Amino acid sequence: MHIPEGFISPQTYLPVALIDVALWAVLLRNLRHRIHEETLPFLGVAGAVLFVLSSVMIPIPGGTSIHLLGIGILTALFGLRITVLLFSVVLLIQSLIFGQGGVSTYFVNLFAIGFVGPLVAETVLIFGKNRALLFTAGFAGVVAAAVVTAVILGIQPLIAHDASGEPLFFPFGLGVALPAIVLPHLIIGAVEGVITALAVPRLREKISQ
Repeated sequence: MHIPEGFISPQTYLPVALIDVALWAVLLRNLRHRIHEETLPFLGVAGAVLFVLSSVMIPIPGGTSIHLLGIGILTALFGLRITVLLFSVVLLIQSLIFGQGGVSTYFVNLFAIGFVGPLVAETVLIFGKNRALLFTAGFAGVVAAAVVTAVILGIQPLIAHDASGEPLFFPFGLGVALPAIVLPHLIIGAVEGVITALAVPRLREKISQ
């Protein structure tokens, strides 16, 4: 789901960067007071697992790829704020060092995967953390991130084009972007939902010990 360099116009990524900074200011404020010394090792492991999950690309028809995201499981275990922090760091490392996602598209990737996805998952988990809601959080978080990514890509031909109407960045509209990105992530979302529902209760016990 990482958007590579050159696919997003400045008219898009600059405003999104401002939105991300504002969200950081709200969500990461006084975060260090919420991180307990006992949870630090788990956060380190979670960050490493997140990095691996989002780095293993599964090719699909159409020349793109999909990967697990870990949105539901991280949000259920650590909450929205810490999940945002983990995604902020991991996505930055991936874009700067490993070329997964672009530098200019970092804020767009972060907005979709690191803010919207966890926020949707957290909203679901307000109603409880039984297995059904854990599955829903994992599924909904992934699908929400995919929808936002597809919409941002799909509107690029409308936002940035030359005098003849030719797109300057991502060339396909919403009619192509939405099904191409969202449909495969319905499968990824279902897989993540199952993993979240099965793993979170056991991992929560380990963390609380």
